[in-house]
Amino acid sequence: MASSASSSDPSALVELFKSISIDEKLAKSSVQNAKFAANLATVIAAAGCAETGLDDRKRGNLLYTVAGKHPSNALAHRDRVIGDVMRGDLKTSQQLDGVFEYLKAVGEEPLDDARYREAGGVGVVVTEADVEAAFDRVVSEGGQRQKLLEERYRAVATLLKGFRDFGVMKWADGKTLKATFDRKVEELLGPKTEADLAKPAKKKKKPKAKPAEDKAARGEREEEERRRAADPYAFFSKPEENNVVHTTVNFSDGRVMRISNTKRELDAYLGRTGGKYLTRFPPEPNGYLHLGHAKAMFIDFGLAAKHDGSCYLRYDDTNPTAEKTEYISHIQEIVEWMGWKPFRVTYSSDYFERLYELAVRLIESGHAYVCHQTGDEISEYREQKRNSPWRDRPAEESLRLFQRMRLGLVDEGTATLRMRMDMQNENFNMYDLIAYRIKFARHPHAGDEWCIYPSYDFTHCIVDSLEDISHSLCTLEFEPRRASYYWLLEVLGLYKPVVWEYSRLNMEHNVMSKRKLNRLVTEGHVNGWDDPRLLTLAGLRRRGYTATAINSFCRDSGITKNDQQFPYHKLEHHARSNLDEIAPRRLGVLRPLKVAIENVAPDFLEVVKAKVFPGRSDETYELGIGKFVYIEKSDFRQEDQKGYYGLALGKTVMLRYAFAVKCVGFETCKETGEVVLVRCERVEVKKPPKGVIHWVGSESLPEQYRPVKAEARLYDYLFNAEDVAEVGDDWLADMNQNSLEIVEGALLGPTFRDAQPGQVFQLERAGYFCVDKDTDGNRLVLNRTVELKERSDKKKI
Repeated sequence: MASSASSSDPSALVELFKSISIDEKLAKSSVQNAKFAANLATVIAAAGCAETGLDDRKRGNLLYTVAGKHPSNALAHRDRVIGDVMRGDLKTSQQLDGVFEYLKAVGEEPLDDARYREAGGVGVVVTEADVEAAFDRVVSEGGQRQKLLEERYRAVATLLKGFRDFGVMKWADGKTLKATFDRKVEELLGPKTEADLAKPAKKKKKPKAKPAEDKAARGEREEEERRRAADPYAFFSKPEENNVVHTTVNFSDGRVMRISNTKRELDAYLGRTGGKYLTRFPPEPNGYLHLGHAKAMFIDFGLAAKHDGSCYLRYDDTNPTAEKTEYISHIQEIVEWMGWKPFRVTYSSDYFERLYELAVRLIESGHAYVCHQTGDEISEYREQKRNSPWRDRPAEESLRLFQRMRLGLVDEGTATLRMRMDMQNENFNMYDLIAYRIKFARHPHAGDEWCIYPSYDFTHCIVDSLEDISHSLCTLEFEPRRASYYWLLEVLGLYKPVVWEYSRLNMEHNVMSKRKLNRLVTEGHVNGWDDPRLLTLAGLRRRGYTATAINSFCRDSGITKNDQQFPYHKLEHHARSNLDEIAPRRLGVLRPLKVAIENVAPDFLEVVKAKVFPGRSDETYELGIGKFVYIEKSDFRQEDQKGYYGLALGKTVMLRYAFAVKCVGFETCKETGEVVLVRCERVEVKKPPKGVIHWVGSESLPEQYRPVKAEARLYDYLFNAEDVAEVGDDWLADMNQNSLEIVEGALLGPTFRDAQPGQVFQLERAGYFCVDKDTDGNRLVLNRTVELKERSDKKKI
């Protein structure tokens, strides 16, 4: 048996995999996939089986499933899943699938234990009586009994397939379920007859003829495809169509709540808004906005703009302990920089009084109560699906206590207001969510007026309704909250917007979790929220990315429900395309090498005209060239090579915009052997040489032509791993130690003397650069945005 989970020896890995009762053939095939093999070895080690093995084939297969199917964006929780498999809490692949679906939505955020257990059916025991009751219910619905009686055993397979997914049957023991199901079928139909046992005659399948598509139909189809490509918002419904059923809430007592707007509610809404598209961009002011927020803005503001509607900028400011005025100011400023104009800037705290009134109404209607359980007790009771001891307290008592909470007469942490929902529901978001909690903290917008603050679950849907939002758009992790969102609006009798969820935007080699970004900044791993290596919008702007490029990338990424992880070069492509249009060209060298032109006079000066946009316009700027110039170190080699077009001994090149020079010698440093001076002569050529190199003048020129010294900052990926989530808890150790290279002593053309922070340029042959905010009267600092061409390895940025 292999003793190391990290062993790279194929035979040792095969033995390790076999040790957990996996079939030898499967073990051997698993080793062929290096990534999966590493995952499986890690899982076995985490399960404590690397040394002892596991004499339990079923449990071994479950560990195998964990290695292959655990969501890569939630690896921080993999040890929890492994532990539950080994303890016997997760016994089937169906349970694992349920847990994986939950983890995929949660990512690396902290687990809600009750939701986790609910998703995986942990602790659910399905008895034979449960199977019998479920069978009777399924057969009695939708004409299934009549279908069974008519088609007899021919209909059983289809019925069984659907029955396995009915309610809690997916958590049932397979053998018990099948045996009970078969017995119930036989009780209904009796034993199989000869007719039941006879094989049905095979029907000859006629090939389906493809309907002929005439030119007109094909043209219409192609036009529709073009229209959808041109309009990424085409699939959203119109405000006047918002009378469909938004969601169905199935209660544990058998009640079903089908939630939609009535015709009266819809007509009243359309009367207030005129059928206008109204959306909202609702960031929480607890950090800086990142690229994922840019996608949200593109969807929220873009949908409204497409239909001549309006979009609110609404601060989701219900947690005063995490929010700062700095973040509020940044968000509004960055939204405007991105090119979006809010219809109105609002705060959830603007509605605190109205929210309080609605909370009172909720108590009066019996849909909320004051609870004295601690946070840990609430989690424990949710896990056990137990009601709070205060759930049935009289409304009058809850109203009195809630008023005392508002007046600051109840200690923080000793009481909450909870919504009275359904503690036995299949959806964990119906487990009596918290509506209000006590926080004796000053609010950055509301000041000291309040000491109780509403939760996100209570606030978000109500403010959407109060602001007459037509489309409430959010990322997929909020999809399970649909039930609670619409339940609250329904019991309060408020208008219900359309909710639509889309996939989050994830990028390779970087992070966009607010929790991780905050750690990177506060622990000093990067230089602030606007560090150019981060995917914060402030960092991208400082790097030289434009709002146009970012919005173009967001448009290209699409509005879908599919998980998306984009390679960094996709973002670079949009930056490069935009900067190619707007960035003026300039000459400069990052690593200067001095060149002496020996056959010109010491006071030689020639003024040349360089193109601002070569090939696109006649606009020019002046450069001076004298006896000495500086070229890029990489443009000289001591020995010439095939396919190399730079300078070498005896070789002729063209100095960009100037004249040809031929290398006649060079000097090196005695200590290092490094070339420190290249000696050339100006030459006349009949045919321009293939090699054209960039340059800058020397310090001996008149002041207006002298080069400008600068510091250039070159960037690489912030993390080595493509998917940082796969690294797990030790993700900080994966940071690329070479993500920032500072090049001192770069020399730029004289036009850079007046360069201002935020300006973008193309240094010919070197890349696109942006003047950094650290630039002042004594120092010029440039950030490289992207290189001119996409690298073959698609890595260096």
